[in-house]
Amino acid sequence: MTSNFFRTLTTIVADLSRDIPAEQRYRQLLDAIVGLFPCDAAALLKLEGTQLRPLAFEGLTTDTLGRRFEVAEHPRLQRLLHSRQPVRFEADSRLPDPYDGLVEDQDMELHVHDCMGASLYIDDKPWGVLTLDAMDTGTFDNIDDTELRTVISLTEATVKAAARMDALAAKAEHQLMVTKALLDEKGAGAESEMIGSSDPMTELKQEISVVAQSHLSVLVEGETGVGKEVVARRIHFQSQRSQGPLVQINCAALPENIAESELFGHIRGAFSGASADRAGKFEIADGGTLFLDEIGELSLSIQAKLLRALQSGEIQRVGRDKPLRVDVRIVAATNRDLQQEVNAGRFRADLYHRLSVYPLSVPPLRERGKDILLLAGYALEADQRRLRVQGLRLSEEAKQNLLNYPWPGNVRELNHLLSRAALRAISSQGRDRNIIIIRPNHLGLDASDLGTAQAEAAPSAESQEFIPAVSLEEATNLKDATDLFQRRLIEQVLIHHRGNQAAAARQLGLHRSNFYRLLQRLGLKE
Repeated sequence: MTSNFFRTLTTIVADLSRDIPAEQRYRQLLDAIVGLFPCDAAALLKLEGTQLRPLAFEGLTTDTLGRRFEVAEHPRLQRLLHSRQPVRFEADSRLPDPYDGLVEDQDMELHVHDCMGASLYIDDKPWGVLTLDAMDTGTFDNIDDTELRTVISLTEATVKAAARMDALAAKAEHQLMVTKALLDEKGAGAESEMIGSSDPMTELKQEISVVAQSHLSVLVEGETGVGKEVVARRIHFQSQRSQGPLVQINCAALPENIAESELFGHIRGAFSGASADRAGKFEIADGGTLFLDEIGELSLSIQAKLLRALQSGEIQRVGRDKPLRVDVRIVAATNRDLQQEVNAGRFRADLYHRLSVYPLSVPPLRERGKDILLLAGYALEADQRRLRVQGLRLSEEAKQNLLNYPWPGNVRELNHLLSRAALRAISSQGRDRNIIIIRPNHLGLDASDLGTAQAEAAPSAESQEFIPAVSLEEATNLKDATDLFQRRLIEQVLIHHRGNQAAAARQLGLHRSNFYRLLQRLGLKE
């Protein structure tokens, strides 16, 4: 064994005893491995259900982190995972490589030539895989088998150390794929994973971690399509109620004549068509979480009945006199400004305060920077499965267009746009190719929208308004001068964000509720 190997070994072992975040630990591990076994790309992927999720990588494109590799659809990864011995693939192997087109600084059509890897086991259970790839044939010819096995063992030890030292993070990332109750009337489930590492998303994840462990009601606010439902699920899955049911009801699709029955249930004969007793969503959610989506769409009469249930913790089936006590945590979501709805008389103030004990604002996609590419990678991997094709890849020009577009429909719009683009790319290039490249013409984004987004993303100094100083004639003391300056600054920021109070609060570094109280104090609430 070489002296370089022993130095690398010492570095990896030293990190085992250090209390560092799992993400940093994995990156440092890959850095050491690449230094020991020179290659163009390396990745550490964790097995989650039937998919392998990248946790860290070297030499691959940014959107790789957002991809999820379905094991059954990637024969090389499948072979690695099911072998307890390191596996090296021949340069002329006919098995498609999952990283084709994902290696940085390489032509989109160039295939990976030298590929090897190994499965990782923790406590005799498959945990994931380590992969090494090179563009030149023969790169791995002289790898010492003993050194390789030693590094694999240290990788497994690193993974185990990360799991123990970062238990809370591991719990937050763990996905509960099955709940004990219906998620909606169609019985369709959804994952709680939040894709993104931008500052606004990091802050949101931290807020979720804080409130999830409490019993407080949560109001999730945000534009249409930002992923409020995903936030609600994440709150549930990180809470102490995660083993209980998560029940969802879409208030916007709830006719008023059956809303009470849907929420609280009914007994046989309570009304025309009630042929049998039926439990409502509150009963089904007992011991878990009730997610009230689009809460702002409820009528005032149903709001009053909902408020009584939240205040007393008791519900009453339609047609029954005896109340039933339930233990339910409420998470509500809306794309409306409920405070404005209260001011307009369309939403009860007492219900608003009951729901918004802990408000969370989900940032729009246009404020999330390169999260767009991670979300694109996640969506395209799902499209590959649905469309039964391989290697959906974005050209560099297409990536830039995605970053420049304002996304009025947010994540939902991004997913739909990519699905359409994938179909166009498949139609023009054929579905039998190993790599199908999505180009700007497949996206179909309007050039004027892209130009507007670029201008908004980088405003010139001339385009920014000047905030006038406060003169002695306008304010005779420091408090009045401070209030006047704050009022002018907030007005300018609100204009810049087109009246979006959540975005303005983020720019000013204020919590949403504190920002609204400041607006009230300064007389700017309208």
